[in-house]
Amino acid sequence: MPERADVVVIGAGFAGLTAARELTHRGTAVTVLEARDRIGGRTWTTDRLGRKLDLGGTWVHWTQPHVWAEITRYSLRLTRSPVPARAYWHVGGQAREGTAEELFALFDPGMRAFLADSREAFEWPWEPFRRPDPDALHALDRLSVTDRIEALGLPATDRELLAGMWALNFNSPPEDGALTQALRWCAAASGSWPLMFETCASVKFADGTAALAEAIAADADADIRFGTVVTKVRRTATGMAVETASGETFEAGDVVVTLPQNILSSIEFEPGLPAVLRDAARAGQASKGMKTWIRLRGEVDPFVVFAGPDSPLTFGQTEYAVDGDTLLVAFGPRAAALRPDDTEAVAKALALWRPDLEVVAADGHDWVADEYAGETWPMLAPGQLRALDQFRRPHDGLHFAGSGYATGWAGFIDGAIETGLTVARRLLTR
Repeated sequence: MPERADVVVIGAGFAGLTAARELTHRGTAVTVLEARDRIGGRTWTTDRLGRKLDLGGTWVHWTQPHVWAEITRYSLRLTRSPVPARAYWHVGGQAREGTAEELFALFDPGMRAFLADSREAFEWPWEPFRRPDPDALHALDRLSVTDRIEALGLPATDRELLAGMWALNFNSPPEDGALTQALRWCAAASGSWPLMFETCASVKFADGTAALAEAIAADADADIRFGTVVTKVRRTATGMAVETASGETFEAGDVVVTLPQNILSSIEFEPGLPAVLRDAARAGQASKGMKTWIRLRGEVDPFVVFAGPDSPLTFGQTEYAVDGDTLLVAFGPRAAALRPDDTEAVAKALALWRPDLEVVAADGHDWVADEYAGETWPMLAPGQLRALDQFRRPHDGLHFAGSGYATGWAGFIDGAIETGLTVARRLLTR
């Protein structure tokens, strides 16, 4: 016989956990179906390279109101990434070195020009569709990051650095990223690219992102079922039904789907999703990169590295000291080009800047190959704002939540919490 709940939530990431907490606090019976054996989704705190590390999403910031409220609610401890003393960058086929201030000064003219219209395009960052001329918005959305970079007429080296910066931010080749996604991030940071960059990679949980996920889960009186893979969501005469790979059926008045856009097609929807959502799921969003943790021999002074979008790694910065060694986190725009746990290949990529360093080991998780993720942090591709507008709306008893469907800090934990709150409020208000 089918099991019954008021609401079924598919996925125990931050969006699903937040929705479950808000709903159960008001007496709603919620069942959360999670395919993995853990909570957290594309955040994952686990033991690697001698200490607890975040293999997925990591950073938060006080410019992000939803996650900051949760940090306050649960009195969670925070720490900062080290401030780099030196910078190494590779541009025009040459490795260069200087202070971190000198490197960021090189970025400044290009980033200012690239993002000059961010507040004009998105005056209300959390309401991206609040514009008098929606046609102009969607015309802007057809442009890629590369389209904007090419239009600026920058010198070749500035263009290469700028493209590398956006390859980092999107965790993908810049030609695959929507210009509007970049403008939305900067608008959320009050139009300041340095504040936007600080938001991306400076403040983190002292005990890993699991500290927040566990706090929310413990605060939710929800029935969380692990190892439960959903295969079908269908509308019935009395509500919704969710079918699983093991043959179970769960019935509810509403279903909240928090799966990433790139794996939405793994679920059969009956009736089918609207065409714009179906097309977005089929096309996938932009991110297809990787994150790796690198253990370096000895204690190394804090440093940062940057390279253009064609390099296997585009960015890295020191994060921790462990047993006399140093841990560095680094990112590349193409998961297919570099496995995060391939120590030899990662060492070769790092040698582009620092051939003097000895790489002891490298480790990480391939989120693009992960059957329950299919992507790293979610970043929209050109033309996908129309889909976002539809994902954020109710479809009878079907609702979508997750960082990729956020209107504010999409791609961050904050965006996931935002959508969990929004969907829960919608259901409770109704």
